[in-house]
Amino acid sequence: MFHFPKLGLGWSALATLLSGTCALAADLTPLPVKAPPPPATASWSGFYVGGHIGLARGDSHVGDPFGASIFGDDVATPGFLGGATAGYNWQMGAFVFGIEGDFSLADLSGTSTCFAYSGTFVSSNCNAKTDWFATITGRVGHVLGPKGRTLVYAKGGVAFARDHLDVSVNNQFIGGGVPAATAIASSATATGWTVGIGLEQALTPAWSVKAEYDYLDFGRYDAANPPSASVNTLGDVTAVTSATTAGVDQTVHMMKFGLNYRWGADPHATWRPSPVAMPTPTLASQGWVFEIGARYWYSTGGFQKDLPAYAQSSTSLVSRLTYDGVSGHSGEIFGRIDSPWGPFVKGLAGLGRTDGGNMNDEDWGLDSPPTAYSNTLSSLIDNDMKYATVDLGHSFLRGAGYKVGAFVGYNYYYERFQADDCTQISLPASGICAPPIGGTPVITETDRWHALRVGANAEVMLFDRVKLNADIAYLPYVKFSGVDNHWLRDLVVDESGHGRGVQAELIVSYQVTSQLSIGAGGRYWAAWTTRGSDWFNGVLVDRTDTYRMERYGTLLQAKYQFAPPTAAGAAD
Repeated sequence: MFHFPKLGLGWSALATLLSGTCALAADLTPLPVKAPPPPATASWSGFYVGGHIGLARGDSHVGDPFGASIFGDDVATPGFLGGATAGYNWQMGAFVFGIEGDFSLADLSGTSTCFAYSGTFVSSNCNAKTDWFATITGRVGHVLGPKGRTLVYAKGGVAFARDHLDVSVNNQFIGGGVPAATAIASSATATGWTVGIGLEQALTPAWSVKAEYDYLDFGRYDAANPPSASVNTLGDVTAVTSATTAGVDQTVHMMKFGLNYRWGADPHATWRPSPVAMPTPTLASQGWVFEIGARYWYSTGGFQKDLPAYAQSSTSLVSRLTYDGVSGHSGEIFGRIDSPWGPFVKGLAGLGRTDGGNMNDEDWGLDSPPTAYSNTLSSLIDNDMKYATVDLGHSFLRGAGYKVGAFVGYNYYYERFQADDCTQISLPASGICAPPIGGTPVITETDRWHALRVGANAEVMLFDRVKLNADIAYLPYVKFSGVDNHWLRDLVVDESGHGRGVQAELIVSYQVTSQLSIGAGGRYWAAWTTRGSDWFNGVLVDRTDTYRMERYGTLLQAKYQFAPPTAAGAAD
C-alpha cells in the first residue's frame, strides 16, 4: 500500500535540495572582471626610456703657446642636438633616486682667431666642432604637489664628447721664405664631468615631459698647431715657428626638452578624475582657445663674418669682422590659437634697439704696409632690430593640464650695426687706424635672416596657477643677406649665404586670474651659414664666406586668454 503523504514529503525535500543547489551554483558564477581604476597620484619608480631635443653652446679656449693673445682664443660653438635617454628610478616617499644615461648627436661648430700674440706673427683660424655627447649620471629629486606629478631633480656624473679642432694658418705673404698655407686637424674623445637641474611633469601614468639644464666640463686635451712665421713691416721673415701643440679647455651649456615613457605602464591610461575642480581654467578645452600678449626682451649678442684667403673651401682667412657684446631692448606682441581637434597656429612680432658693444676688424697679409696681423677696435652706436615668427602645428598629446605638439614655421630677423670710431690694437705705429679715427662712420653692417623652423612645443600646468611653456626649433634652412659699407674705403660689400640654426625659449607663468597671466623666462637664437659669397662694389669674389649671428636674453610677459570655461575634474 502506497502512502502518498510520504511521497509528497520526499518531493518537497528534493525540491528544497535542488533549489539550494541552484542557489549555490548561482553563487559560484564568476562576476564580470573590472579593470583596475586609474591611479590618482604619480609613481616615479621603475625603468623609463625617452627621447630629447635641445641646444648647446660650447666654449673651447685654445691656449696660446707663444704668449698672451691680443684677441681671440675663445671659440663659441652653438648648435642643435637630439638623442635618446634611459634610466631607472627608486621612489621613497617624496624623494626619488635614480641612474640615467643619455646619448645625443650634435651639430655644434664655431670659429675664432688663435695665437694672435703679436701683430708681426701670422696667427691662425681655429674651427671647433662637436659631433656627439654622452652622459652617465645619478639623479636625486623631490616630488611636489598633492598628487606627486611634478618632480624637481639634480643630477651629476661623467660626460663624454667627440671633438674636432681644425687649425689653419691665415693669409701669408707670397715668397720671402714664408711657409705655404698649412692646416692641421685634431680629433679627441673628451672625458669630463657634468651637473644639471631639471623639472619633469607626469602627464599620464605612462608619459612625462621634462626640461633640463646641464653644465659639462671636459677639462683639457691637446691639439696640434701648424708652423707659421713672424714678418716685419718691410715684409721680411724674421722667424719661422715649428708645429707644436696647444691645450684646449672645453665647457658646454646645454638645454634639453624630453618626452619619457615609463616601461610597463599603460600608454593609453589617464589619471583618476578629481571631484574638485581647479580654481583656474585648464589647458584643454572643448572649443577654441585664443591667447594674446606682450613681451619685453632684454638680450645680448653679436655677428661674425669670416672671409677666406684662398680657394672657396679654404679655412685660412684674409679678414674677419666680429661684432660682440651688443645689448638689445625690444618689445613684441604674440598670440596663439588652438582648435578643438589639435591643430594650432602661433606667432610673434617685435621691434627694438641695440646699444653698446664693440667691433674688431682683423686682417692678415696686408700689402701696404706689409702686415702679418692687423686688428682694429671700434665702438658701436645705437641701431635697429626687428623680428617675426609664425608657426603651424598640432598638439598630439592633450589633457586638462598639458598640451604637447610639433610645428613647422618661419622666422625673420633684422639687425644693423654701425661703428663711428677706430683704434689700432696691433701694430699701432703703422696700422689702418693709427692715429685713431673718431666722430665719423667707419663701417655699417645691415643683415637679414630668413629661416625655416621645425620644432616642438609643450605647455604644462605644474601647480595651481603655475605653468611652464617650452619651445624649441631646429632651423634646417637659413638664408642670409647683408650689406657691409666700408665708409673710409668707399667700399660696398653685398653678402649672401645659407646654413642652419637653432632657437629656443622657456617661460614660467603665473595665472593672476582665470584669463590673465604674467611670466618670465629666457630665449636663445643662433644661426650660421655653411656657404656664402660676396660682391665687392658689384664684383663677385670667388670664395666661400661664412656668417654667424647669436642673440640671447631674458623675457618678461603678460598674456590674456579667451577660452570657454572648463572644469579640471573631468580629466584630472
